[in-house]
Amino acid sequence: MAQNKKRILIVDDDEAVLESIGDYLALKGYIVDTAKTGTEAIEKSRKGFFNLAILDIRLPDMDGTELLTKMHNTEPKMMKVMLTGYPNSQNAIDSVNRGADAYLVKPVQLEKLFKLIEQKLAEQDKETKMDKDKLVSYIESRDKEFDEK
Repeated sequence: MAQNKKRILIVDDDEAVLESIGDYLALKGYIVDTAKTGTEAIEKSRKGFFNLAILDIRLPDMDGTELLTKMHNTEPKMMKVMLTGYPNSQNAIDSVNRGADAYLVKPVQLEKLFKLIEQKLAEQDKETKMDKDKLVSYIESRDKEFDEK
């Protein structure tokens, strides 16, 4: 999966988390960018495309679930993984209800995170292929319709 140079945005106010996850994913072949605040993450996602975002629940300028909602509204096809050091059932429920594709608890095992990312990106690729196939099928049916006129 990583060979396709998928782009991942990591959003966390903890520099150690950004560095450890970012370095690990870069070694796995991903293009990685980071943000320390929700505002910075929104700005980066407006300027560039990301296949997946890893979002911390607690950020200095906004709640991670608020960021999740904003990013889901602007980039619904981006996979979003919530990461928290403060797990509770309400956070998990809110995250899933707001469009999270997964929910992990810190400290996260990097290999477990990597496997989850691979799985979510494979799901994204499958959805994208299905969307392209539907579009091609629609265009072909419209072509036939015009040919018959």
